[in-house]
Amino acid sequence: MNPSKLHTLTVDADKAGQRVDLFIGDALGLSRARLKRLFEAGAVKVNGRPAKKGLTLTAGQRIDVEVEEESREAVPDTEFPLTVLNEDDALVFVDKPAGRPSHPLQSGETGTVANALVARYPECAQASVDAREGGLCHRLDVETSGVVVAARTRDAWNAVREAFGTRAVDKRYLALVTGPLTDEGDIEIPLRHHPRHPDRVEPAPHGAEDAREAVSKFTVLSRSGDFSVVEVRILTGVLHQVRAHLAGIGAPIVGDSLYGGREAPGLGRFFLHARSLGLTHPVTRQQMTVSSPLPPELRAELERHGLPLPRGEQRD
Repeated sequence: MNPSKLHTLTVDADKAGQRVDLFIGDALGLSRARLKRLFEAGAVKVNGRPAKKGLTLTAGQRIDVEVEEESREAVPDTEFPLTVLNEDDALVFVDKPAGRPSHPLQSGETGTVANALVARYPECAQASVDAREGGLCHRLDVETSGVVVAARTRDAWNAVREAFGTRAVDKRYLALVTGPLTDEGDIEIPLRHHPRHPDRVEPAPHGAEDAREAVSKFTVLSRSGDFSVVEVRILTGVLHQVRAHLAGIGAPIVGDSLYGGREAPGLGRFFLHARSLGLTHPVTRQQMTVSSPLPPELRAELERHGLPLPRGEQRD
């Protein structure tokens, strides 16, 4: 068993009214999955009594959190079929398949993109501040496929992370949606974690303290009946942004049951693919774009609805 560390926090007046799990997550930088495990294990106490994650805090309360220290480095996984789209001495662009997490959340976890990266490029483990991320500069939802970028040096990681933070990375997705939709448009709907369902986000009420700015731009590429193929460019990087934004304008992604998408029995996932990343190379300073081909199951879904493959996705 790994050693544990006791953290003691006090609720200031400006934090009164916040949920205890969100308060701890912000204070200690813990993931939602790790917070869930702490509450299930009874490792969180408020004024000496075990607390539930939905508890609303009041000023002056003392929170004790016993956190088990975890191994911070991703375990190399040689069994993961890593597909490299582009690589050089600074960056590695890989094709993430649907159903695979970006990086481990628990100590010793394997089967993620980060595990595969450190098996093939050991230096990636030291490139990111958090070694478990295996040098990844960002991440995708488990069921989202497509291109992700990892760094092989700390300088490259810092540069690309800064580019993401300053909206200097061109991030484009392909989605299949249903519902009425104009040919193109901008979506500027602030998002926040759902207060009762922390595994999803929702449009934030006006003036909400936990709101995060989220900006997306979409273009319809083709239509067939109720179905539309949409390219979405996101300027920000909020959890589930594309999924929540499209659902928020009445055009949820096919197969995305969490956000009201139409069922897709033959697909087995929701139809969202990270199509391309465009950025300035941190060493050469040249602009570059790396694309990921549409996976076979998404191609087949388009064929089922009589939709053409988007330009650039035609078979060789």
